[in-house]
Amino acid sequence: MKVVLFCGGFGMRLREYSESTPKPMVTLGYRPILWHIMRYYAHFGHTDFILCLGYKADTVKQYFMNYNECLSNDFVFSKGGKDVKPLKTDIDDWNITFVDTGLNANIGQRLRAVRHLLEGEEMFLANYADGLSDLDVNQTIREMEQSNAVGSFMAYQPTHSFHVVSLGEDSRVDYISPIAKSGLWINAGFFVLRSEIFDYLQPGEELVEQPFQRLIAQDRLLAHRHQGFWAAMDTFKDKQTLDELHAHGPAPWEVWRKAEQAPAPAPKVVPAKRVRQLQAAVC
Repeated sequence: MKVVLFCGGFGMRLREYSESTPKPMVTLGYRPILWHIMRYYAHFGHTDFILCLGYKADTVKQYFMNYNECLSNDFVFSKGGKDVKPLKTDIDDWNITFVDTGLNANIGQRLRAVRHLLEGEEMFLANYADGLSDLDVNQTIREMEQSNAVGSFMAYQPTHSFHVVSLGEDSRVDYISPIAKSGLWINAGFFVLRSEIFDYLQPGEELVEQPFQRLIAQDRLLAHRHQGFWAAMDTFKDKQTLDELHAHGPAPWEVWRKAEQAPAPAPKVVPAKRVRQLQAAVC
């Protein structure tokens, strides 16, 4: 199943990097967050990617044109460097299509720009390319297959320390509660979409705002309640938090590493309490 990744935005909330590096190329460990997201999908068998580029598109293209497997894999170095053999590969079976979808385009416009590359696909996956999760994406696909829905997304309950407030007409507070206990769910992306979505998406529209309202009116929009890990990298603080989780890996979103790990002495891990604290800091 094809995976559309929206990686053309400016990433203005991550200004420490965005002036020189597009947000999807900000690194966690050896690799950019875009790679982590692609590796996540590849773990579930989805290796046909369409990258919707925009801001600093050349940086994304150059990264893959000069990709070095040895940076994140074990390898054998011999003959003074003339012969370098990776012991395993990450992207050997990946198919990546690079499409410049415009510097100032919104998500809906970027999706419409790659519509021709999705012809013949009954369903496809899509992602904002700035969030990480341990979601079983194949389970969300199965849920879509068993329904008549046109679209689905991952719903997540925020865990940060903000409070939700309800105000009366005279500004008196009717209700206040930590957002984690409020019962609210947010759209965290990780979309599964049928090709019919283009019948609901008009030129210039944002993906979620108008098209999803039309789907709701027809009872054809699903949300998968995910209670595992999810975190977005929107700010420098978010990056620091994700860096810490990665450094004590396997990080929660590295489902491929968990699957590959052979029985061995227990690695140094982040205590469960600290994981919850870190997760609360980035969502």
